[in-house]
Amino acid sequence: QVQVVESGGGSVEAGGSLRLSCVASGYIGKCMGWFRRVAGKEREGVAVIDDAGIATYTEVAKGRFTISKDNAQNTIYLQMNSLKPEDTAMYYCAAERPYFSDLCSMGERGNFWGQGTQVTVSS
Repeated sequence: QVQVVESGGGSVEAGGSLRLSCVASGYIGKCMGWFRRVAGKEREGVAVIDDAGIATYTEVAKGRFTISKDNAQNTIYLQMNSLKPEDTAMYYCAAERPYFSDLCSMGERGNFWGQGTQVTVSS
């Protein structure tokens, strides 16, 4: 059974930084990634990383976020710098279902999800 657990959220002032962590256990596919949901908006992709360490970002990252991976522990991180109030959201970690390819291209079909970790950025 696949388990996905995020941590590292919290409250910071604008311009500050946070680093999120996610550990996945069980049999998963090539990619893991980060999504977020701002209150009142649809969930959106942030960053994805594959088993070779190649990262893909969406526009929301704006060059401020960096995803990385520790392959030995199936752990990914999201380093978030220069945070803005509009980054306030619930951040979700996703792990790809084996033999699926959607997550590697920022899709959501069949993903395993964590419970989320809240990030709040004050002005």
